[in-house]
Amino acid sequence: MYLDSEKKKEIFEKYGKSATNTGSAESQIALFTYRIAHLTEHLKANHKDFATERALKMLVGKRRRLLDYLTKVDIERYRAIIKELGIRK
Repeated sequence: MYLDSEKKKEIFEKYGKSATNTGSAESQIALFTYRIAHLTEHLKANHKDFATERALKMLVGKRRRLLDYLTKVDIERYRAIIKELGIRK
């Protein structure tokens, strides 16, 4: 499986400040970004997989809403996570 508990723990430690901090916006954005990258690669090989395409669109929307929330709450945290993940150009 592409996303096991060890990989999740690693993502939460790096972006959520601890392995148990799974609810912070930064850790959720990082997890969604990892999943989006995986689904994007899957769709490059399987372009007719419309269920995965829908799931990808929903994930992108969730990440977009979290990023909008972070912009309103703390613009510096938003800029830091964008820069760290390399989401924007």
